[in-house]
Amino acid sequence: MKLQQLRYLVEVARSNLNVSEAAEVLYTSQPGVSKQIKLLEDELGVVVFERSGKRLTAVTEPGKRVLEIAERILREVQNIKRVGDEYAGGNSGSLVIAATHTQARYSLPGIVKQFMDKYPNVRLSMHQGSPTQIAEWTLKGEADIAIATETLDQYEQLVILPCFQWGHCLVAPEGHPILEERTISLATLTRWPLITYDPAFAGRSRINKAFERAEMTPNIVLAAIDADVIKTYVNLGLGLGIIAQMAYDPARDAGLKAVNVEHLFGSNTTRIGLRRGTYLRRFEYDFITLFASHLTQKAVDMAMAGTGAHDAYQL
Repeated sequence: MKLQQLRYLVEVARSNLNVSEAAEVLYTSQPGVSKQIKLLEDELGVVVFERSGKRLTAVTEPGKRVLEIAERILREVQNIKRVGDEYAGGNSGSLVIAATHTQARYSLPGIVKQFMDKYPNVRLSMHQGSPTQIAEWTLKGEADIAIATETLDQYEQLVILPCFQWGHCLVAPEGHPILEERTISLATLTRWPLITYDPAFAGRSRINKAFERAEMTPNIVLAAIDADVIKTYVNLGLGLGIIAQMAYDPARDAGLKAVNVEHLFGSNTTRIGLRRGTYLRRFEYDFITLFASHLTQKAVDMAMAGTGAHDAYQL
C-alpha cells in the first residue's frame, strides 16, 4: 500500500468518480490512476469502486470505509508536514485565507495588516469566492481558513467558529423619498426596485426568508456578489440597495444615505471554518484571534476537539 494510491482514491472520489478529471488534478495519466486503484483493491481484497465497463459508477460500502480512513491518513501526513514546517521554519511559512468579497473587502484589511506586521516572513494569500467554493477549498487543503456568513455550517467536515454578528442597511441616493419615512417596513420596500446580494452571499437567505414569512414578493432588479457594485447601481438610480452595514462608509460613499434595517432581516453571523483534524500553527491561532478576540487558542482547541464547539461560542 502506498500513499500515492490513497491520494488517487481520494481524488477520484472528490472528482465524482471521473478518473480523467482526477488524473488532471494529480498531474498524471488516466491509465496510471486506474492501474494503481486496481492494484490497491487487489491488495485489500475489496472493491472500492463499482464499475460499468471502464467507467466508475459508485462507491461500495467497504469503499466508503476505505475512503474515510484514506482521507484521515492523508490529513495526518499533511499535519506532520505542518509540524515540521512550524518547528523548522519558526515564524515563517504560508497562510491561505478563503473569504467572500464582503469579508475580504470590509472585515479583513486591518486584520491582514496587523498579521503581516507581526509575521513578516509568512506568505499570506487570499482566495475570494462563493461560500460553497470557500468551503470546498478548505476541505481540499487549498485554503487554511475559511471566512464567510453563509453555507459553512452545512459542512460536517468543517469545525465552525462564530466570530461576530452584523446586520443589513438600506442605501438610497440623497433626497430619495424613502429617507423621509419614519419607519421602513417590508411593505414599504416592495414599492421600490431593490438591488442586493446574489442568493449565495452576505446574508441574502435572511432577506429572502423575511419576505417569504410576510408573504410578500420584493422587486429585486439586480443581484451582485459585491457591495461596491450594488452601491454603484444605486447611485445610478436603478433601485435601492440592501447591503451589509459594514459595507457603508459615509465618507467614502458620497451621495448615498444609509438606514439600518436589521429590524426587518435580523442579524447574521460571520464564521470561520477549519478543516476538522488539522494541526494549526501558531500564526494561524494568532490570525484567528486577531479576527475574533474571543477565539483564543484554548477556545479553538476545544472546538477542534469537539468539547466546546458550536453552541459554546455562539454570539
